[in-house]
Amino acid sequence: MKRDARLDELQRAVAFPRLDDEQIAALRGIGTPARFSAREPLFSAGDCSVPFFVVEQGEVAVVDPSRPEEILALHRPREITGDVDILAGRPARVSALARTDCATLRISAKDLRRVVDERPRVGDVLLKAFLMRRQLLDESGIAALRVVGSRFCRDAHRIREFLLRNKIPFEWLDLEKDPAVKRLLSRFKVGAQDTPLVILVDGRMLRSPPNAELASALGIRKPIERAVYDLVIVGAGPAGLAAAVYGASEGLKTLVLDRMAPGGQAGGSSCIENYMGFPAGLSGAELADRALLQAQKFGAIFSVPAEVARLRCEGGFHVLEVDGGEQVAARCVLIAAGASYRRLDAADCARFENLGLYYAATAVEAELCRNAQVVIVGGGNSAGQAAVYLAERARRVLLVLRGDDLRKDMSDYLARRIEHTATIDVRRQTEVGGMRGEKWLESVDLRSRPTGALERVTCPAAFVFIGARPHTGWLPQDIGLDSHGFVKTGPQAEGIRAWPLARPPFLLETSAPGVFAAGDVRVGSVKRVASAVGEGAMAVKFAHEYLASS
Repeated sequence: MKRDARLDELQRAVAFPRLDDEQIAALRGIGTPARFSAREPLFSAGDCSVPFFVVEQGEVAVVDPSRPEEILALHRPREITGDVDILAGRPARVSALARTDCATLRISAKDLRRVVDERPRVGDVLLKAFLMRRQLLDESGIAALRVVGSRFCRDAHRIREFLLRNKIPFEWLDLEKDPAVKRLLSRFKVGAQDTPLVILVDGRMLRSPPNAELASALGIRKPIERAVYDLVIVGAGPAGLAAAVYGASEGLKTLVLDRMAPGGQAGGSSCIENYMGFPAGLSGAELADRALLQAQKFGAIFSVPAEVARLRCEGGFHVLEVDGGEQVAARCVLIAAGASYRRLDAADCARFENLGLYYAATAVEAELCRNAQVVIVGGGNSAGQAAVYLAERARRVLLVLRGDDLRKDMSDYLARRIEHTATIDVRRQTEVGGMRGEKWLESVDLRSRPTGALERVTCPAAFVFIGARPHTGWLPQDIGLDSHGFVKTGPQAEGIRAWPLARPPFLLETSAPGVFAAGDVRVGSVKRVASAVGEGAMAVKFAHEYLASS
């Protein structure tokens, strides 16, 4: 975020805009004046619901709380504070201090979303500045908190994955490797047995917090408003995010519930190269973050983590029960809960989950693979993307296929890249026979399907991308599923029970009127990001038609 010679003039203009008279007048009609004395904080790192400020007089310094003497940016009159965390409701990563006596215009996060949505001349400038600042902050390495633990600990892996998926930057302190850990444990009067620890910017320490507790401490878990929503979306993968964007932008009171983080299965993809409009590709996390910001810009409400335990119909509304006791009433529901990869059925695999056996290949898992040999099981695009991503870090990648055709379920561009990557070894007609290790994964047994011969390969990490298991266990019996648990929609759903309406079900409507399904959770869906986005948008069209007729 530092303004120096490395930033070209275009980046400067985008990241640090100077508002004109018309833009400031538009904001003055919404904000309230706020004065600060020199050295007084406007906000501090770790604060949630941080307001947005326009500097009218004086100077505001942005600093890293770990190095407060170093100024990352200096905002002068007509300049603005903040980045995308304001709109996303995430805790601030930096602090802002009045460098001199200052006069500012203060605008709440809620009112700022209105500005971005309703006043594009100033809103577009703010959005572009926020996105550029986020990029510069990510490059700076400034963290919002610290996580202390062992890379071989399940809870430590869970915490790191949750923070990564929710775009909360953190500093990882490895119990086995980092010399600073001993001093830190002594400072907090705890031992290695008390890890993993999460240390917040304000000095609070959490011991192995569940995801919900961690989200509440960070301020990203918002209480669900007791109201009747036009559309409640269960799942924030590509289908759910697309529906949130289109639903909220078209005036529907929209709520999105997700058990983990925006992005779904696609959020763990290192690089999606065949999504239209991004010739250089983009990560699933980047796509999810931009879609989240876009949906929030239009007023969609997100609650994460929030796992739906039950759906029922009551008094003409659909009622969703969320783990923790909250209930939500909706006129329409979109099931976009997606699917997860099927667990590997081989000897001793279960005991190595998150101890060397993983079902996603993100930056957290990639750390274990540096200069090592790793195994990837699967033949689809997710397996191919993981192989290419990990090949940049691992000494050798063994891609294990049950069949013999790399292109059967994988896009041609990925297959070609794998074939031309010297460090990827494709093992055709091979399956996993078992896994071995004392406390964590140490080796994998590979079995040749034609001959039955076993080969034991040493590796600290194995990744599985096989099949799909839909998240539909929370659905009532009157919503029809196929034999694999996927949701039936349209003509397939009509005969599940006595259809109560004169019209047939809409194409994406389930056997319960007003309940729709989109994305990987639906029978017959195309397992691609673009098709999930299309189904999410289409579901909103059908929701409008349902609401208009009910």
